[in-house]
Amino acid sequence: MPSPAAATAPHRPSGRWEEAVLLVVALVLGLGGFVLTTVNRTGSQPAEVLTLAGALVAVALVVHLWVRRTAPWADPVLLPVAVALNGLGLAMIHRLDLSYERVGDPHDFALRQAEWSALGVVLFCLVLLVRDHRVLRRWDRWAMWGGLLFLVLPFVPGLGREINGARIWIRLGPMSFQPAEMTKVLLAVFFASFLVANRDNLALAGRRVLGLNLPRARHLGPLLVVWGASILVLVAQRDLGSSLLLFGLFVVTLYVATDRPSWLLIGAGLFTPAAWFAATHLSHVQQRVTAWLDAMAPEVFDMPGGSWQLVTGMFGLASGGLLGSGWGAGYPNLVTFANSDFIVAALGEELGLTGLLAVLMLYLVLVQRGLSTAMRLRDGFGKLLAVGLSFTIALQVFVVVGGVTRLIPLTGLTTPFLAYGGSSLVANWVILALLVRLSDAARRPAVAAPQIIDTAELPTSIRRSVLDADTPEESAEDAGASTPQAPAPVGQEDA
Repeated sequence: MPSPAAATAPHRPSGRWEEAVLLVVALVLGLGGFVLTTVNRTGSQPAEVLTLAGALVAVALVVHLWVRRTAPWADPVLLPVAVALNGLGLAMIHRLDLSYERVGDPHDFALRQAEWSALGVVLFCLVLLVRDHRVLRRWDRWAMWGGLLFLVLPFVPGLGREINGARIWIRLGPMSFQPAEMTKVLLAVFFASFLVANRDNLALAGRRVLGLNLPRARHLGPLLVVWGASILVLVAQRDLGSSLLLFGLFVVTLYVATDRPSWLLIGAGLFTPAAWFAATHLSHVQQRVTAWLDAMAPEVFDMPGGSWQLVTGMFGLASGGLLGSGWGAGYPNLVTFANSDFIVAALGEELGLTGLLAVLMLYLVLVQRGLSTAMRLRDGFGKLLAVGLSFTIALQVFVVVGGVTRLIPLTGLTTPFLAYGGSSLVANWVILALLVRLSDAARRPAVAAPQIIDTAELPTSIRRSVLDADTPEESAEDAGASTPQAPAPVGQEDA
């Protein structure tokens, strides 16, 4: 028998039919790229387009039905945007494969990317089996240790591999995998769980120095140890892109948890000397900074690790103009790693500024939906996790596009869902699954479940009074007295 609250609650559409319509549009975008590539390269329609279309439609239908069953109230825009980006990336990688084949250097990157996409979709469905995102709080320590373990795997003899001067890969049979991609997901879970349990201590306790609120060392210490170990390992591996990503995730999650802008200033203060040291003492960073500052200088263009790749990518973007040369009609294959690090330049050459802005708008919609999910969630852990995952995607896109357009130095990150790279693609499908699960919790009508009261939503004065009430007990405990542990404030433990 339905409850009175359920009987009086207004009916709200779940959005699953909207998701189905948007999935059709996303599939048309991806398949259109395949068709235009073949038409412009060979002058005829691809014979396998019907088989390809049937396979993509079948996969999209299965995933849509799975979301309908496991997350019926999820945001209807998240999955179609990811499918559109993944499809456009596959189409561009296939287009580049045809160019390499024409010059006598055949590749099957598109087939491998399709296999990684299938694995990512399978993991997406498995993650959705976790029906309540708050269960992840019980695994925060495992997430911390798992993230650190993934970081050190490339150092294991016989398992790790060094490619292009960076030791960030491991070899598993015929496949190579970059384990640091999963670290960003695991540490996002750990940061969100740790900060939601300690945010009042970090935001309100401690001393005020030069206008900045500094927490007690025992509250911030564990978080700094995990973050510092991650950054040191990534610097040793010469994976500066992932180092920047984890640093940004750490600072932004801390800022959102404490609502203190001073943490942004502290983060900038930590980043500036580290960036100066890397740019002046690490050779591979010096090369990238020099290539960024003096890209057009002939001696910088021709030197090992110089600016030739950056310059050719910029010329590709310039030749694309406003509307582009047409899909399959340009020469993006002249840029090294055009299917991975410089896929933005390849898209800009053939789709023009208009098409590239449309692709960037898809990312903007994806991030906006993730942040909107964070605003709707009723528990602090879910809010911080949604913000962390959304910011991870946003920062990754900014760093990649900024490097290709010479706004900032190149870092080696890949564009989410779009660029070639199995580890990155799989990790981003896991991130998408978590955002879908979080959006399902945010949009689900709360008709029978109790409303969660989160201390982050309370006024600062009330939060400070709760913290001050616990201070005498904490002081007695520090002095060696045996006192009972104070109960956690309402909202620290999720229902």
